[in-house]
Formats: sequence, C-alpha cells, structure tokens
Amino acid sequence: MSGFDRQRYEEAQSVYAGADCLIPADEIGAAYDRMANAVTADLAELDPVVICVMLGGLQATAELGKRLHFPFELDYLHATRYRGETSGGELVWKVSPGLRLADRHVLIVDDILDEGHTLAAILAAIKAQGAASVRTAMLLLKDHDRRANGVHADYVGCHVADRYVFGAGMDYKGYYRQLPGVWAIGQPGTSGEGAA
Repeated sequence: MSGFDRQRYEEAQSVYAGADCLIPADEIGAAYDRMANAVTADLAELDPVVICVMLGGLQATAELGKRLHFPFELDYLHATRYRGETSGGELVWKVSPGLRLADRHVLIVDDILDEGHTLAAILAAIKAQGAASVRTAMLLLKDHDRRANGVHADYVGCHVADRYVFGAGMDYKGYYRQLPGVWAIGQPGTSGEGAA
C-alpha cells in the first residue's frame, strides 16, 4: 500500500486504545531472560546458527540474541504459507536462509506459535538441508487445541490466551510491532493473531 491511509491509521489507534494488555513489558523481558538461559545451556558449545523468521521474529531475535553471550551465526528467512485451494497450503519462500545449514545446529526464532502450519513447513525445509539439529524459540505459545500434529516449541517465553494479539513483534494491520508488551483485541475466546 502506498500513501497515507488515514482511515487505517486511525483504526489502528482506536484498536490500541481499546485493547487489553495481556503481558506487560517487564514480564516479556523476564521471559527472554529465561529463554536465553535455557538456550545457552543447550547450544553455547555447539556453534549454532540462529535464524530469525521475518517479520514477526525480528524483535524476538534481537531481544533473545542480546542475551546470548556465546558465539553464534545469525541468518533470517521470510516465508509465508497461503491457505486456500489455489495454493494447496504450500510454503512460499520470499527469502531463504543464506548460510549453509548442513551439519549445523539451528535455532529458529519467531514471535508466536499459533496453529503451527508455517512453522512445520519451515522445520521440514531446514531439516531437509541436513541440519544436525533444529530447535525453536517462540516468545509466545497460544493456548488452544488447534496446533498442527507434532509441532511444538523447544523454548517458550509466555503462554497467551486464544485472542488476536499484537505487540512484541506481532502487528495489527502493519502497526504496533514495536510495542514492548502484548495486547489483545476482542473478547476472551476470540482467536487470531497479528500478522507475522
């Protein structure tokens, strides 16, 4: 979208004004501290590759990364999975990781694990490159029973209600990824998340 869309901008302001803060910034910081300790215990001696899932994982990767005091290589990927009959649910790679991943220990970092279909496809693609191991770090794990079979996160910062959430890397229609905490719109029991 080009140009200034005042209606969309004002809608985002209105949504934020009426949203509930589910996880404040200090709890998010503490979650990153816990995750970093666990990642360090598992990967500090393995020369890992940390891969950011764009765009949602950008903030999570930066926050987690600055807490990791051991050498690692950093890369990123940008993938999306279109649902519906025209695409067959295939993963579309906008940007693939640039580093060679064969025989490497890989940590995938993203903002939230919801249903997990995109993550499952990303994991399959990384494993197919011959990675020695693949682990996942998710700031948030959404509490529901719709997760794809076998998909889980190895490191989880916080659990979050099954609501449309934004902040801490997730957006509401492109806005508010930069918020340090997590907010939700709608009433408890409504699903969805900010676009990653």
